[in-house]
Amino acid sequence: MTEETPGFEEKPDVPSGATPDDAEPQAASPSNGEGAAPAGDASAQQQVAGLTAQLDQVRTALDERTADLQRLQAEFQNYRRRVERDRIAVKEIAIANLLTELLPVLDDVGRAREHGELVGGFKSVAESLEVIAAKMGLQQFGKEGEPFDPTIHEALMHSYAPDVTETTCVAILQPGYRFGERTIRPARVAVAEPQPGAQTVKVDSSESEETADDKESGGPDEG
Repeated sequence: MTEETPGFEEKPDVPSGATPDDAEPQAASPSNGEGAAPAGDASAQQQVAGLTAQLDQVRTALDERTADLQRLQAEFQNYRRRVERDRIAVKEIAIANLLTELLPVLDDVGRAREHGELVGGFKSVAESLEVIAAKMGLQQFGKEGEPFDPTIHEALMHSYAPDVTETTCVAILQPGYRFGERTIRPARVAVAEPQPGAQTVKVDSSESEETADDKESGGPDEG
């Protein structure tokens, strides 16, 4: 066994011709990999920052394109609704014009029915025509006894009557027709108004009856 001499420390081997001081800087100097680590971290952070900026730009562009797409979709929906509305309006105008041309024929059919001339094959044809017009949406209006409405009635004759309290249609000279909410032709009517002075006479008669009752009862009580 080799005995170690106490009091002496082992020193690293030093090449021949070199002093012991030359070995200390080599042991204290860091390795090349450890010195390059901070530079690598900075480069990675720059790359992350660049990618984040690019991602923000892409998101901004995506939001803009999405808004453009939504605006175009809304405009297209409005266009479709407008086209559909115009199509319905054109269709209604065409049907209304057709029905307007048929009104004189329907008037002849009505007069023939009133005079009892709607018989035979002519009756069948007339009824078929009326059914077709009704299916297309034609509606007849105007009845005796209904209040006069200047928006749907056209007064051709005027008179006074004691048994009416307002302007009333007393005769339908020509029926009116409507298609949906559109009035194709107003009803041509004869109207009657309340008799002038009828209301005053009625009030005076009521007062006279009350006066007569007071006289029969001995007059009103005096305080």
